[in-house]
Amino acid sequence: MAMTMSQNDVQVQQKEGEEDDQSISRSDSGEDSLDGLMSHRCPLTPSLSPRKRTTSQSKTEPPLLRTNKRTIYTAGRPPWYNVTGTTFKEAFVIGLCGGSASGKTTVANKIIEALDVPWVVLLSMDSFYKVLSKDEQELAARNEYNFDHPDAFDFELLVTVLRKLKKGKSIKVPVYDFTSHSRRKEWKTVYGANVVIFEGILAFANKELLKLLDMKVFVDTDSDIRLVRRLKRDITDRGRDIVGVIKQYNKFVKPAFEQYIEPTVQVADIVVPRGGENFVALDLIVQHVHSQLEKRKLRWDISALASAHQGQPLPETLSVMESTPQVRGMHTIIRNKETSRDEFIFYSKRLMRLLIEHALSFLPLKPVSVETPQGTVYEGKRLSGKRITGVSILRAGETMEQALMAVCKDIRLGKILIQTNHDTGEPELHYLRLPKDLSEDYVILMDSTVSTGAAALMAVRVLLDHDVQEDKIFLISLLMAEMGVHSVAYAFPKVRIITTAVDKNVNDEFHIIPGIGNFGDRYFGTDAPSDWYESDDGMDY
Repeated sequence: MAMTMSQNDVQVQQKEGEEDDQSISRSDSGEDSLDGLMSHRCPLTPSLSPRKRTTSQSKTEPPLLRTNKRTIYTAGRPPWYNVTGTTFKEAFVIGLCGGSASGKTTVANKIIEALDVPWVVLLSMDSFYKVLSKDEQELAARNEYNFDHPDAFDFELLVTVLRKLKKGKSIKVPVYDFTSHSRRKEWKTVYGANVVIFEGILAFANKELLKLLDMKVFVDTDSDIRLVRRLKRDITDRGRDIVGVIKQYNKFVKPAFEQYIEPTVQVADIVVPRGGENFVALDLIVQHVHSQLEKRKLRWDISALASAHQGQPLPETLSVMESTPQVRGMHTIIRNKETSRDEFIFYSKRLMRLLIEHALSFLPLKPVSVETPQGTVYEGKRLSGKRITGVSILRAGETMEQALMAVCKDIRLGKILIQTNHDTGEPELHYLRLPKDLSEDYVILMDSTVSTGAAALMAVRVLLDHDVQEDKIFLISLLMAEMGVHSVAYAFPKVRIITTAVDKNVNDEFHIIPGIGNFGDRYFGTDAPSDWYESDDGMDY
């Protein structure tokens, strides 16, 4: 069945028997670019003067952070996994195809702006040109290499990257240098997305790629306009001369469009004439994506989490420090509401240091022999693994970093910011910055308190998406509720859970009872409004 909506504006094609509900919906992150969101980050050694708490976004302003180079959506990413820790939805992938300089990137950016949803990734096919041999580079320098032929692209890498991105995994994207016709050494890290917009001249030319696209859009622009745009781009941005650009266009670009690109319009769901100027078509695309994302929303039932494990024995993966008189005494001080802030900080730090030392005792060690200054051999132990990395759940988890750095020399640190959406009650991922290559590391995941376990669940899921092995994750917290312990252990049975104490109850506001109060507010000296609760302070999550 074919349906046409104003031929000059947009053409919509839907094959007979094709399902309207395709696999959809999911997440992203700008790991390297969201420093501006951390306006309320507090130092590890706090001033003892009281501070007002600030929020990561205002309810009266749109969730946008505009910089000179880009617009960042500051709204958090809702859960993309269920209570078992399993990813339950994939990214909605929009494929944009069209001739060279047809305006695909412009259309993509306008779709992103109009969607107004958090965590959108733009993936360009230009990043996946093959690495050229010396002879091919010489041809490219003379404008005699065909960059518009399917053989010019690394489709195997492209399919692998897009498939992982669709599933919510962290991926690395090559960066192609059009001046030297080579890949740069540094690859760009991209993590997840609610929506992935994939654009390229041959976006529809590969069968495996087509299977990953939930919506296929062909950008149709007049050939004369495309030639003018290409001349301007290649001469101004890529340092080419006009003769070489025209030669390349006539020899490679135009024939490739007619042979490989133009025929793929047949597989498009929507054809967009006039590119980014066609607001009717853009509105139609945005409405469809919104409807698909809405269908696939999953609301967390925190109350169900609370009652799911009542009466169950605590899991074997939990280790609680021995409640010695010293530990009991420190708990008495930090739990006392009358304790001054400086004493609260001092004894919290002491307890953190003991907790870190206790957690490190669970790391696997291997035997090693060393020679002492007296010339004798000592049979000792050494870490059996690559290295240790610390990751704190902001903001209160960051207070534990000093204790970890005092015990582990030159340790790498990462940060994750998770806050509560007051409208949905769900935890949301707002920011993360993780060290590179975590796949073989033992990761110490730090939060001051764990109540329902929702923030810890999200943080563990983020680490797993970055290829950290589940049995190499150690969740440590000064205080946990039984509910949070069960939630984490149920979802991730291989994660080691380590704390100084476990309290039995959680109240209707998901605060630990008897608890410790709002750890972040007490430590940093901030004042919490009566209706405020957020995960990074160790109160509700």
